[in-house]
Amino acid sequence: MNRPRSTEVTEGFDRAPQRAFFRSMGLTDADIHKPWVGIASTWNEATPCNITLDRQAKAAKEGVKEAGGTPREFVTIAVSDGIAMGHEGMKASLVSREVIADSIELMMHAHRYDGLVGLAGCDKSLPGTLMAMARLNLPSVFLYGGTILPGKFQGRDVTIVDVYEGVGAHAAGKMTDAELYELECSACPSAGSCGGQFTANTMACVAEALGMALPGSGSPPAVETSRDNYARECGRTVMQLLEKDVRPKQILTREAFENAVAIAAATGGSTNIALHLPAIAHEVGIKLSLDEIDRISARTPTIADLKPGGRYVALDVYRVGGIPVIMKVLLDNKLLHGDCLTVTGKTIAENLKGVVLPTGQDVVLPIEKAISPHGGLKILRGNLAPEGCVIKTTGVKKLQHRGPARVFNSEGEAMAAVQALKIKKGDVVIIRYEGPKGGPGMREMLAVTAAIVGQGLGYDTCLITDGRFSGGTRGLCIGHVGPEAQVGGPIGLLQEGDIVRVDAAAGTIDVELSDAELAKRRAAWKPKAGMYPHGVLAKYAQLVGPACGGAVTQ
Repeated sequence: MNRPRSTEVTEGFDRAPQRAFFRSMGLTDADIHKPWVGIASTWNEATPCNITLDRQAKAAKEGVKEAGGTPREFVTIAVSDGIAMGHEGMKASLVSREVIADSIELMMHAHRYDGLVGLAGCDKSLPGTLMAMARLNLPSVFLYGGTILPGKFQGRDVTIVDVYEGVGAHAAGKMTDAELYELECSACPSAGSCGGQFTANTMACVAEALGMALPGSGSPPAVETSRDNYARECGRTVMQLLEKDVRPKQILTREAFENAVAIAAATGGSTNIALHLPAIAHEVGIKLSLDEIDRISARTPTIADLKPGGRYVALDVYRVGGIPVIMKVLLDNKLLHGDCLTVTGKTIAENLKGVVLPTGQDVVLPIEKAISPHGGLKILRGNLAPEGCVIKTTGVKKLQHRGPARVFNSEGEAMAAVQALKIKKGDVVIIRYEGPKGGPGMREMLAVTAAIVGQGLGYDTCLITDGRFSGGTRGLCIGHVGPEAQVGGPIGLLQEGDIVRVDAAAGTIDVELSDAELAKRRAAWKPKAGMYPHGVLAKYAQLVGPACGGAVTQ
């Protein structure tokens, strides 16, 4: 069996001390001289997204053992976006993606493991794990931890986003204390990642479309014991990849990334893929631009009717056949590259042979009945965002807006205004200095956007930020504005009352100011002092690049 690295710590008389350590953990001679596979998970008790990963990691270990390898389990961090939402803790979320990638790389590097099975549950842990796999370029298989089951409230399926929106409805007097409490107690009935086509479930689709996850493995809910079968198969599969010396760079081609954008667009997925896919591509030396994301989204119909813009949740996708069903519809209509290699050793087309779109359901639709002729992601440019910005158009009832800027220099300032009912119909809410450098950490704005929606203003206002949005955000919300305010971008030059004009259908975003006026303001502008003089956030602010490049650290 192929052992590209582990012999460096297991073979020869001079490695007797290392072998002594291994023996202290119960390993035998036979164990020591087999291929070594790292089983990296983001298990923790911080969030329901990750809490089942220890069980699934142990099943993956069994698969490695069955196939003749020696598995070694370790964990890395995972920050809960939901729990970090709406306060200073959210600054840690995007930063955690880099820490996850770095820590997996370091563990694999130090211990000379030959291959990797990576298990991840919540938003940043999925791209962080995939970034590490791409960077290491060792035989690797990815496994998503699974979705949460939907809650039930007043006879309908609900997700955590309904609770965030309930906060806004409560503040506006549209929901009673008792109703909000009932919703809070009903929304999250099990372990697993947030149930709509938010960032985690979008990235689960992406992992299969990239070819880094086993077909269908992203679909079963976290509490389903069938996930353990997928985990065990991941262990066996990584050993096959080791035998054949198949590595991520053979799988993560430009065409694979185009497939990933297509499935995100077709499912009304999270705008966060405009950060995560360029970041993963960067690790294999591919530049995936916002313009390419826009081009692929424009040609890809929306065929899955999923929350937050639609009606259904990830459990419903599982019930109609899972992610492969979505991919098969795209493949049959020449919207996927079918010849891309996957971790199964087969191509996308070979993996999907025999998959059929079920009749009698309207969760995943045939192309001729598509919800929209284009995908759910749109890139906008203009004098307010020369580097571009991103909006999720799925379910958005109105794509044009013109109104006065209400300018806030932090998410907290904006949230206070929303809770005080100071945002009015027609306003353009500007939240700046929340970009990768300026936040630092590019906070999500779900608490603000959901509160606005809950107050009934979701389609009568526009929110623009150099920060980012949750995959659960809906309404006319535009994020990733670049250049960000902290580096002198035009969003940092806006003043209260400036007229901002957005046309998401045409792909434009402008402030009605002359070039001369913008230049005058730029000459008088000074950067905001950093909030963190030392520590990880200070380091991140110094190293991170622009959102249009994936906010990667250099």
